[in-house]
Parts: sequence; structure tokens; C-alpha cells
Amino acid sequence: MATYTDTELLELFRGDNPSYAFNLLVRKYQKKIYAQVRRMVIDHDDTNDVVQDIFIKVWKGLEKFNQEAELSTWLYRIAVNESLTFLKKKRTRFFIPIHDVEKELSSRLDGDKSFTGDEIERKLQKALLTLPEKQRVVFNLRYYDEMPYEEMSKVLDTSVGALKASYHIAAKKVEDFLKAD
Repeated sequence: MATYTDTELLELFRGDNPSYAFNLLVRKYQKKIYAQVRRMVIDHDDTNDVVQDIFIKVWKGLEKFNQEAELSTWLYRIAVNESLTFLKKKRTRFFIPIHDVEKELSSRLDGDKSFTGDEIERKLQKALLTLPEKQRVVFNLRYYDEMPYEEMSKVLDTSVGALKASYHIAAKKVEDFLKAD
């Protein structure tokens, strides 16, 4: 299968075979989007549901995508927003505070047969669950995806300085959690 640039994918999408172009786009980005969402919502089945919702939104919005941002930036923004929306709905559906949701996610992590990380990765994921959602997003994008602050700024619509501070605070909290564990 040929590898297409984002620009080529968009041209192909706007041409005479949008379904084929969309299929290529999904293949190109689904693993990265899945990983980003999984680190936020933890549960495999929930992650699959959120990823499906993300690509439905992408399909519906791709024709209007104006290329002011990179396609990957736009996709990450949708992924972050859908993940946060999912977690918010989960809290309000069960009328439970954020800390209880994080405890539930942490306990699911222990029993998750599809979790492929080792014990160190499991401890790191539990540490991340103690962070506020926005700090967790910043940490995930920087630590796992090695996303530059400038691109994160576009994804999260936040200043580079605020992102650097947020990452530093999140990293310190994670470090303290791991030392205490």
C-alpha cells in the first residue's frame, strides 16, 4: 500500500473517491489515535467506542476541513475533545466525582487482559490517573507522542508557556506518585 501525505489524502478525498481516501486516512492514523484515547479512557472497549466516534466526526467534517492546521493536529484535537467528553459523560451518567471515576479506571487497568504493558507501565498509567484530565492530556501528548509544544498549543488551544508549566507540574506529580508507591 502506498503511503500518502496528508495533502494527498485530502486531495484524494475531495476527488472522485472519498471513501477510499478516508479508508487510507483511518489506516494511517488509527493506531496513534487509539493509543492517545486509550491512555485517557483506559478501557479497551470504551476506547474502541470513542475512536469510532472520532472517525465518524472526521468523516463528517473532512469536507469542510480548511487546512489552516495540519491534518494530524486537527485529528488529535478531535481525539482529545472526544476523550474528555466521554469521561465527562461517564461522571455525569453515574453522578460520581472525578476521583471515583479515576479509581474505577485504575481498577480496570489491573484486570485488563488486553493491557500489553509491563508492571512499570501499569504503575505509570495509575500515576497518570491521579492527574487532572487536562494535565494528563498534556503529559500524554508530550511524553508518549513526543509532540512539540508548538503543535500541542494548536491541538489544545493553549499557550506554549502554559503547556510547559502544565507538563512540568504533571511530571513532578507522576514522579512523586512513583516514589511513594
